[in-house]
Amino acid sequence: MTARLNHFAAAPELMKAYFAFSMQVEGSGLEKPLLELVKIRASQINGCANCLNMHTWEARQAGETEQRLHVLAAWREAPLFTDREHAALAWTEHLTLVAEKRAPADIYAALDAQFSKEEQVKLTMMINVINGWNRLAVGFDLFDKNLGWK
Repeated sequence: MTARLNHFAAAPELMKAYFAFSMQVEGSGLEKPLLELVKIRASQINGCANCLNMHTWEARQAGETEQRLHVLAAWREAPLFTDREHAALAWTEHLTLVAEKRAPADIYAALDAQFSKEEQVKLTMMINVINGWNRLAVGFDLFDKNLGWK
């Protein structure tokens, strides 16, 4: 597959700003393994091979297990995830599919029970960030076949 365009070359200032914002959200204080699970789950929903490749590799680097990565798509049925992870994954799914799923009170209540108000904003911003990257990668047929293949 050949990328349709290089988004960094086509709009360098915007992409530089988006990348900087992404790194700011990444470093906002939420735990790295949780953020990687969120990025992977959104990328599964969005069918973004590039981001799945990247973030499963990064999750492994952050100590995530193969078992949890393999069952992430069925996280509700797998007894391997914490209540905090459940809340984050449900919030991720609902916001990734917001037109279809909305953000119902029970999903927000679970989030509110596990995350401070500040953490809720940080998590929501990460969901926004990864969904943006997914849309860039899927829209422009991006796949870095060198990334993460070790």
